[in-house]
Order: sequence, then structure tokens, then C-alpha cells
Amino acid sequence: MKVTGYRSLSTVHDWGRVTGDVNGVQSGETTPVPVLILETDVGIEGVGLGSHFDIARVFPAIDGEDPRSVVALYDRMLDWVFKAGHAGPVFGTIGAVDMALWDIKAKAADEPLWRTLGARERFVPAYASGLEYGLTDEELAGLYGRFADRGFKAGKLKGGRDLDRDLPRLEIMREVLSRNSRRPALMFDANESWNQAQAARYVAAIEERMDLTWVEEPLRRWDAAGMAVLRGKVRAAIASGENLTGLEQYRPLLDAKALDIVQVGNVWGITHFLRVAVLAHGHDLPVSPVAYNANPVAHAAAAVPNLLTCELQDLHFPVGLDVDQQFDDGGIILGDRPGIGILVNESQLSPVNSAAAIPASTGPHIRPERAALRLVAEPDVIDDPAVPLRPVS
Repeated sequence: MKVTGYRSLSTVHDWGRVTGDVNGVQSGETTPVPVLILETDVGIEGVGLGSHFDIARVFPAIDGEDPRSVVALYDRMLDWVFKAGHAGPVFGTIGAVDMALWDIKAKAADEPLWRTLGARERFVPAYASGLEYGLTDEELAGLYGRFADRGFKAGKLKGGRDLDRDLPRLEIMREVLSRNSRRPALMFDANESWNQAQAARYVAAIEERMDLTWVEEPLRRWDAAGMAVLRGKVRAAIASGENLTGLEQYRPLLDAKALDIVQVGNVWGITHFLRVAVLAHGHDLPVSPVAYNANPVAHAAAAVPNLLTCELQDLHFPVGLDVDQQFDDGGIILGDRPGIGILVNESQLSPVNSAAAIPASTGPHIRPERAALRLVAEPDVIDDPAVPLRPVS
């Protein structure tokens, strides 16, 4: 079997609501979902999800290779780009390719990926995480109510800018999830919007009212010393790692004992997750994947011994993707469809380059100019879009 080509497609995920975090809210209710299809000479095709802008640069590393050699090909892709470095978008491309290679490998074995990777069970524990920063309190309650209907006992709230806004919303989430647990797990995600002093004060204020299971990305992703100090000032566990690209970026954090929960982004692929999970296991730390459309890394999560929980952001899938998963009893139930369980209806998708993308001017993927430099809670765009966050010249 040989890899012979690829197709780069795009679809959207229709959330039916706005999504975002303390750094910004999406302007609409849909978000793009890049889809990579790897082709082989025997007709088996692999599906990889996530941005893959550098596919033309990375593909020669696997062209003509046996896709079942996926671990060796992962290292070959890293070697292929080593002079310029693999961090950033190229790491996402490698992740999408890696995902598609694992999909092919499991399909060739005629079994779901979770079985190929040696998992014993198909159930993956998860927590609700609705990217809900732009929702009203009523919408927030409805969203987590739908997760609670599926048995979820844990949830994560986005915030970090206005304590008077965040505390009631945490209480709403706790109340809704309490229908399934006397003490639901509550997580709080600041998305790198604080400095060390802000983080210590903010989390301490929350912990006067309730227990937090973890606080996520309280500081910049590389601030090992800061997170190590913060661990000694708050009761909540410190979770981070979703934006780290490569094992070498985890080492300073682990050496500094800065993390309690090691997180990994779905978009970086299967092999990266497996390697980070082993690294974390060697430090007696649990691992938790951060979600992406169709939860592809859930297959790998089912196979590692130190999985704590997976993030689940929505109960629906992107347009044109039929995903063999169910959500019940507070988790993800993986199916028996061979590979990662995704069928692509290409009639509902479009080529990636068919329309030029319009760059966003604001939103959760753009760090605000004054992040971590605010003395007080300023007017928020979700409270009054007409109020600028800084004077307009």
C-alpha cells in the first residue's frame, strides 16, 4: 500500500449559537472545519481534520510511502521541516496528516482506531465545555442543561475578565450539572488572559465561593515559573498545554512542576497525543485532550492509562461529516466503524481554495492588545458592542 495523493476540502460547524472566550467572540454561528483526505493506491482513504496550510510542503515526506508506517512517517515529517522548525501552522499540518494516516492504518485492519491502539473499552469520560462566553445567562443554563441531559457531571466555563459576571455563571453551571452529581466538577478557563498576580487574586476570589477542579491556561503557555508559583497559591489544579507544539515545549513546564493536568490539542494529531501522554505518565500526571470537531483524539485517549477526561464542545458534528460516536452517561461512546469513524459527504464540502478566507478582526484566536494589562473590568463587547475597549482615534 502506498500514499498517492491528497484532497484538501473545507466544511463548517454550525453551532446554532455564538462561540468564544474572554479574548473575543466569533462574529457568526459557524466556524470553518478544514478536511484533509489522503489517497492510496488500494482505494483506502484517510480523513484528517484541522488546518493544513502547509500540506504542499509536508506531503513529499509521505508521498509513495506505506501509510501503515505512521509513527515512522510522523518523525519523517518532522525531519522534513526541521531547518525552519515545526512549531506553528506546520505542526497542525503534520497533525492532520498523522490523523489521516492512522485512519488508513485502522481501516486496513478493518477495525476502529481505538481497537488498533489497544484500548479495552469504547467509553471515554468527558466534560462539557460550550465555548459559551458570548451567551446570556439563560442561554448558558440551556446549553449545559443539554449536556446534563446526556449525563454530564463536569463542565468548564470561559471567563477571567469580570468576576461579578463569572461567579453567577459558575453557579448556574454548577446548579445545572448538580442534577447528575452532588458535587459536579467545575473548571474555569482564562485562556492566557491573566498575569500571575491577577490569576492568584481572581482564583482566590472564586474559591471563596466554590471549589474549582482546575483553572486552565491562567498564564501564558510558556510561563513555567509563573504557573509553578501559582500552584502554591490556589487550591485548584493548574491545567495547560493545548497550544504547545512538540514534546520539547512541555519539558520546562514539567521540570518546573508547573502543571497538575497535562492538556493536548486534538488538532496536533494522534501520535503527538500518545507521546505527550507517555511523557505525562512518566511524571505521574493525568492527561486531558482539548476538543476539536468530531473528537478524533478520543480514540487515542481511550488507549492511554493516565486519561483523566476529554473536553466535549458540542453534541453535533460539522456539515457533511457522519461521525460514529454517541454522547451518553457523561462521555463519548466510540463506535465500531473502521478508522476514526468519519464518513465524508464531499457533495456538501468545498475545495479549500474555492473562496478566499476573510481574516477576522476580533475573536477568541486574536489576543487583545490590553490582555493582562487591565486594572479594572472594562466594558465588554458582549455587554455593549457600541462601547469601544479603548478610545478610537
